[in-house]
Amino acid sequence: YVVNGNVYFETAKFKDYGKLSHKNIEELQAGARIEINEEKKNPLDFVLWKAQKPGEPAWDSPWGKGRPGWHIECSVMSTKYLGKTLDIHAGGPDLVFPHHENEIAQSEAAYEQPFSKYWMHIGYLNINNEKMSKSKGNFFTVREITEKYNPEVLRLFMLMAHYRSPINFSLDLMEQANSAYERLLNAVANLKHLANVCKDGGLNEEEKKLMEKFEEYKKEFEEAMDDDFNTADAISVLFEMAKTSNANLSRNSSKKLVEYILDMFLKLSEVLGLSYRGVETELNDEEILALIEERQKARKEKNWKLADEIRDRLREKGIILEDTPEGVRWKRV
Repeated sequence: YVVNGNVYFETAKFKDYGKLSHKNIEELQAGARIEINEEKKNPLDFVLWKAQKPGEPAWDSPWGKGRPGWHIECSVMSTKYLGKTLDIHAGGPDLVFPHHENEIAQSEAAYEQPFSKYWMHIGYLNINNEKMSKSKGNFFTVREITEKYNPEVLRLFMLMAHYRSPINFSLDLMEQANSAYERLLNAVANLKHLANVCKDGGLNEEEKKLMEKFEEYKKEFEEAMDDDFNTADAISVLFEMAKTSNANLSRNSSKKLVEYILDMFLKLSEVLGLSYRGVETELNDEEILALIEERQKARKEKNWKLADEIRDRLREKGIILEDTPEGVRWKRV
């Protein structure tokens, strides 16, 4: 209906109004009366087209000059580029009502088919327990974060919380995520190393049981992802897989088993966008000792940057260094 050049959507005529937010219409009406608009038949009615006000941009329409309302612009753009029914519509929890509720009403009233098959409302990102805000200056850009951390560490940090849960960002928590990522990285490096050194052969009974255990891990991972994309639980499964493989595999393990576990680990990780780029095949002992010697030389020359780079390079390849009074010890992980 039209009042003074403003076009309103009459919510009372859309029987499913409130279905997304699961709100009681009578309660919504009572709350909406706080800001009374005398033009509306119902406090919940919303504007589709706003009549021009002095100084505002405006376009011609059958109802006079004006501009689109806040809600209609989203429905128009999404319908034009993505079709009348979306597969997934996402947004912040603060948009569930009234914005997304109104998008549904106007779109389904226009096309008489579902507006979106699934809705995903994502938790807020907080910084040091405060809401991220440009005005407060308490924010980091992705570029700033990835200058210090591997981009996959940032991805892992996000995945360790359910998408609907709020995330509290801090550099301390990023350090924890970095350590967690290194555990996964080391597990992959160890599996790749074993895949190169283990011999072909059949599986013994213990290895068959271990293979069954990893099939259970795969099922748990899939169940987590099927449960509203529960990436936090899926990540926990990857850590269990890493822990189990590190504890049970060695140079004496079957090559078939090692390759099976490595393939599964990489494929499940790929579902989450984790590729562990930089994990290379094994270094031989001579190459490791040469790098350790180069690092020792850098330390004597107080070239700490080079020394740290060599240590990190070795760690990425599954080689852990331990500085002791007797010298440097190293081990494959």
